[in-house]
Amino acid sequence: MSQAILALLIFTLAISPTRSNTHFIHKSCNSTLYPELCYLYLSRFATRIGTSPRLLAQTALAATLSNTRSTSRKLRTYSKTHKLTKREASAMKDCLEEIEDSAYELHISMVEMGKVRSGSDFLFNMNSIETWVSAALTDDDTCTDGFSDRHMNIEIRTMVHKHVSTISHLASIALAFVNNYANG
Repeated sequence: MSQAILALLIFTLAISPTRSNTHFIHKSCNSTLYPELCYLYLSRFATRIGTSPRLLAQTALAATLSNTRSTSRKLRTYSKTHKLTKREASAMKDCLEEIEDSAYELHISMVEMGKVRSGSDFLFNMNSIETWVSAALTDDDTCTDGFSDRHMNIEIRTMVHKHVSTISHLASIALAFVNNYANG
């Protein structure tokens, strides 16, 4: 009988941190502009994140960078497999450059986030990270500007907006978590 209770206790303790971690992510995501997207991307990392605001910010940055790189590949493939007008090809080229810049800024943010420690430079370093993530958001918005022309093919315009809005929303989520961590 005591082994059954011990087994139940161990089982309950093994589940509790996951529930706690999932609750932390859910609660944190509810404070963002895109809570459903946030939870969709970050809940699978609940065990890794735990209840750490730092790990939440780092994981959000990593998810955003990964999705940004994936979006870049998708758009590059699309531009090679579909016949684009001169105007569409130019907009796509500009967009891809903006997304590459965004990926670079997110990468730098992640590297710096991994090095940041409490101390006299903490706020300066966090401010730099916030600036890079904000710049990535601006790059994403600039990318879609090139496809705002009503004469642009609706299929291309819709596809670009769909993919780029996802990375823009993820960057917004990451920025919210970086801000939360910075403000402690």
